[in-house]
This record gives sequence, C-alpha cells and structure tokens, in this order.
Amino acid sequence: MEHIPNVEAPLSDPWLAHFAGSGHTGARRIGAGVEGVVYRLGEGRVGKVWSGRPPADFALTRQVYADIARYSLPFSTPEIFDVEDHKGVLVTYERELPGVPMRGDSAYAAYERALPTQDSDALLAVLRGLASVPGTDAMRQLTVQGDDRPLRRDHDCFRDALAALVARAAVRHGAALAAYVPDFDGGVERTREALRSLPDAPVTAIHCDLVPPNIHIDAAGRPVAVLDFGFYTTAGDPAFEAAVTAAVWDMYGPYAEEHAAELTGLFARELGYVPETLTAYQAAYALTTYDLFGLDDSDGHFRWCAEQLRRNAVFSA
Repeated sequence: MEHIPNVEAPLSDPWLAHFAGSGHTGARRIGAGVEGVVYRLGEGRVGKVWSGRPPADFALTRQVYADIARYSLPFSTPEIFDVEDHKGVLVTYERELPGVPMRGDSAYAAYERALPTQDSDALLAVLRGLASVPGTDAMRQLTVQGDDRPLRRDHDCFRDALAALVARAAVRHGAALAAYVPDFDGGVERTREALRSLPDAPVTAIHCDLVPPNIHIDAAGRPVAVLDFGFYTTAGDPAFEAAVTAAVWDMYGPYAEEHAAELTGLFARELGYVPETLTAYQAAYALTTYDLFGLDDSDGHFRWCAEQLRRNAVFSA
C-alpha cells in the first residue's frame, strides 16, 4: 500500500477506539492510500485498515513477505503478523518500516544530472540483498499485474516464463503500442528469441518495482527498508531485477535516458551481469507493462514504454 501522509484523523475516528480496545492506546493515524488507512500502533507495528477487498493473491503475498523476512537482510521488508476481520473490514497488523523514501517520484521531483554515489550505493545494496533470497513456491505462484495467470505456471525456467508473458502481453493491446513503435511484431519476436537464448540463472526473490519511493533510507543514505512488493514480484533471475531497476530509477526526468544507461553499465560491472542480458530484460519489462494504466501516449507509463522500445538495441535490432 502506498502511503500518502495524512496525520490528521477525525476526532470521532472509530478505529482509534478499536485499536485502543485491543491494547494499542497510543494508536495514531499516519497515512492513507488507495487501499486504506494506516495507523502507528507502537512497538514497531502498524495497523492497516483496508478500504475494499484485498487483492486476490493476498494470502500468497503474505507468505512471500514471510519467506523474505526469514533472511537477515541489511534492510527491513514488509511482514504481516496478524489479520483481523472487524465487522466485514479487513485489518492487517504489520511491521512498521523505518526510514524515509530515497527520493520522490521522478514524475514530480527534479533529478539532477549527476547520479549521486549515495543513491547508486543504496541501489547496489538492495539488489545484492534481494539476490541473496532464494525464490520460493509462493513467489512462483504470484501473478504479474495485468496478466491472467501466475508467471511461472507451466515453466521451469524464468526466461521461458518471461518470453511467454511477452507473447501474452503483446496480444492484449499490441495494436495500440504498434502505433507508436516501428516494426512492433518483429521487435516482439526478437525480444522473445533473446530471452529464450539466455543461459540458466539463479532463482531469487524479484521485487521489480524498485523506484526511489519504494526504498527507504536513513540519515546517512543507507537503505533501511524496501516496501510495496507485489506489482511484478516473482521468483526469477536477479539480473532482471537489476535491469528493471536501472530503467525505472528515473523514468520521467530530463536525464532519464542517461541515468538508465549509467545504472545499466554500473550494475553490469559491479554485479557481473552481461549488458545484452540487461537490455533484453528491459525490453521485456516495457512489453509486459505498457498497457497497465493507459493505451496511448497521453499516459506517462505507456509513453515511457514506447520510448524504451524505440531505443532498445534488442527490440529494434
């Protein structure tokens, strides 16, 4: 759940009384998002009061949180301790995550040309940490947003699962994207061929939405929490995580293309990934998320995906 700061609670807020009745006498409303309202309960916990039905894969997501929390990472990750149904409303009791967002969303915050070493070091620490968590059955059962089946269903290899997802996503609304991207059908096939030709890789936890607001840092710039798993979370090649992170760190700023190229090179050098592998994965990400928010260039994400594909060396070879 993305938190929008909102500390002022109505004087008659019934949830404060509910939490007080459960022993959390110091409960305080600290944020709200599209999914509900968040309350700090003390002792490192928060309560989330959901405004609607939870995601269909909520139980799987909870298990994924637990799978990741078993590992001693240098940063905190979400963990759901308990779930309550209060008069038909879902309430989850979760770990309170420390720190502040690394940066604001690049759609609203100006990023300078020079890539701060503090930020690149934080990204490397997060990528290394998540790559140390083995992929689990629960991760394999998650469905990527916009798709109709678990990514890993019927596929033992991540590369084959991703190639199949590219094919399904191209069928969904490919005609809309083809209007903005030359030789769309050829690019889809070149991307799928590149994915299927990749060598075997480790299977680890994949977050796949490591935009700056989803990484919390401390006063020294060190990553202390990673949040908002679920958008594209799965078990797969950690190089895919690195490729997508390089592309999405700065999506909309004036230096976005330069930052993506710089981070792609940095991750290839520091983490030992083949640059062409990262390029293929970046094409796959654009091809599998382009239609999640809109179907023409009036939508920022659609426009970004089209731009990524037009300059991607694998897609447009």
